[in-house]
Amino acid sequence: MMISPESYYEMNLQGKTAEQIMSSIRGLKNEIGHLKNVMEHPDYNSKEDMCPQESTQLWCAREYLKRAKNAFTEAGGVYEPSQAEQKAIMFDERISKIDRIVFIIGSFFGGYETRTIFMNDGNLKISVKHSIETDPDKITEDSFSLYNKEDFLSELRLLHIGEWRHTYSLARFGETVLDGTQWELEIHYSDGSKSFKCYGSNSYPYNFIEFCELLNLDG
Repeated sequence: MMISPESYYEMNLQGKTAEQIMSSIRGLKNEIGHLKNVMEHPDYNSKEDMCPQESTQLWCAREYLKRAKNAFTEAGGVYEPSQAEQKAIMFDERISKIDRIVFIIGSFFGGYETRTIFMNDGNLKISVKHSIETDPDKITEDSFSLYNKEDFLSELRLLHIGEWRHTYSLARFGETVLDGTQWELEIHYSDGSKSFKCYGSNSYPYNFIEFCELLNLDG
């Protein structure tokens, strides 16, 4: 059974020095990285009888890490985010400035779908274009009725996309697939700042299914 962040503090951090707390912070960051690697492995099956599931463990580890960072500051430490953490922080700070999201997924033989989410005031618009069409220029447009802009961006924030790798490949796990599924994500901003981009081939972030669901797409 997982415990609350405050219980974690009382059991593991209370009364510790800043140096000791930093050791716990490193351990939690390593645990988060390990859980992501487990969930991103091509053989991972989230339906296996793991209790609690890795996704729950990951959520708890994030909460413990937040509490540990606060405890580190309370103990007189000055926390310096890593480059990866700075990247994630910057992504979160720019979420409100997202202008459009472009997501492409498919395969060489099956064709590709390009799904674009436009942020129009408080509403969302979605356009869908398929590379294999009788009319290749046909674009389907519809209202994205599942969310308003504010709710959509709130859900997007929960996915921690700023922590995603730039590239996802099976080579990371010592495997190779010649074709299969490729995907690409681009996030553009209204202030003209640099776009966020990442892509993958037969390999995906640990919460890719949740991302596809957010885009109203079957993962």
